[in-house]
Amino acid sequence: MPLHRLSSFTYSVPNVAEVMSYYTEFGLTDNGDGSMSTVDGGRQLYVEQGPYRRITAITLGADDPDDLGRISSSLAALGVECTVEGERLRTAEPISGTRVNVVVEQRVAQPTIAPAPTNGPGRVERVNARADGIMRTERVKPRRLGHVALVSADSEATMRFFADGLDFKVSDYAGSKSSAFMRCSPDHHNVAVFSGPASFPHHSSWQVNDLDDIGRGAEDLLAADAGRQAWGFGRHYAGSNFFWYLKDPAGTFSEYYADMDQITVDDLWTPQVCEGKSGLYSWGPVPSPDFMAPSDVAEIIAAQSS
Repeated sequence: MPLHRLSSFTYSVPNVAEVMSYYTEFGLTDNGDGSMSTVDGGRQLYVEQGPYRRITAITLGADDPDDLGRISSSLAALGVECTVEGERLRTAEPISGTRVNVVVEQRVAQPTIAPAPTNGPGRVERVNARADGIMRTERVKPRRLGHVALVSADSEATMRFFADGLDFKVSDYAGSKSSAFMRCSPDHHNVAVFSGPASFPHHSSWQVNDLDDIGRGAEDLLAADAGRQAWGFGRHYAGSNFFWYLKDPAGTFSEYYADMDQITVDDLWTPQVCEGKSGLYSWGPVPSPDFMAPSDVAEIIAAQSS
């Protein structure tokens, strides 16, 4: 696999200030130049002004300049144009026009966080002390960007671009083989592609330390504005991660997640077509209608047609 991570994305929105304010509350660090950082991943979100919400660029990390040559050949076989300049490859996803940059860069080395001791039947790890999670008071700050989920007007073409052009692997399919969770790293997915009536971002997903940080982060955001609630708390089947989704001011969902499946040997993982409930979650509340069909899709279609 020539790639090793989803490094960052550029998010175009009508109101930059309110979106950056939201993601500051979400726990990202505003660098004062339109970029926002996570604890371990550095600058991972860039916000710019645009007529409607969309992801205008994605940056992926590669290990070696030779990887760019292999990707260039794969894209050429698909009939997709690209340019290579030094340690950067530039191309574009053919359906949405999202710019894709592949950059030679170091892998993220995350400091290990020791799991908090827990108690269970026949297993006592914490005695004479309250649980660590209930004692925390600091603001939740995401450790890194995990994935982005994209809705595509031609999802199969978008999936071919990522799989055949960029060497992403399919981890699981969502509902049918026209939607997929795809990876370029050991994470179960770094990009999810869903079929829809137009091309737009569905959500971005951000790793936090554990379940307590998911709950604390969501509680803080909802205390400021209960209308931000989108879906959660729950656990996905595809990826196995715990989740809570909130809605940003532009209409895209943001996910706190913890405990994502890691796939280190491709031959030991068999992709499934996750149908029905398993395509969405293992347990949790039923997703809201807005989560399944965002209310601004008609506006996005009109903006893309103008």
